[in-house]
Amino acid sequence: MGKEALLIIDMSNDFIHDRGSLTVGLKGQAIVPEIRSLADSFLEEGNEVIVCMDAHQEQDSHFEQWPIHNVIGSWGQELFGELNAWYEDHRLHSNVEYVPKPEYDAFYQTNLEEILRSKGVETVHLAGVCTDICDFLTAYGAYARGFKTVAHKRAMATFSNHHDVFLDQMKTIFQTEIR
Repeated sequence: MGKEALLIIDMSNDFIHDRGSLTVGLKGQAIVPEIRSLADSFLEEGNEVIVCMDAHQEQDSHFEQWPIHNVIGSWGQELFGELNAWYEDHRLHSNVEYVPKPEYDAFYQTNLEEILRSKGVETVHLAGVCTDICDFLTAYGAYARGFKTVAHKRAMATFSNHHDVFLDQMKTIFQTEIR
């Protein structure tokens, strides 16, 4: 049986902190303990934890649609709160990776697929924000590349009221297991 990987998607200050420029706010803050617990469990079981982080240049075209957010090297792009502390404590662990991503799908124009294949990963678990944008499109990216997908409902959040709708879409379209 192949290994599994937890993808922690976009849990940055800009998306989670009260002062973040594009914040999910309390809904995002509420999932932090669940994500941290999942990350600890994945490492204890010998699986992978990969932080997939939105990464934009200052003049990125995303800012025509969205407020300026997750500019490379900024406070806004740093992992939020105790997730940042967790990452700093574990970043040198061989099963922990950091993948900056230029688009919504964490597979698009990144080395995520290469990392997962090199580690024998067959199942990708999703946690983070936003359920109906980056989580959903990363589920598609994983599915399109032949990975099994699992979405952790209590470890995902979004701005809108479409959380459950997009989890149902993941289940229906990408055969994502919802936990």
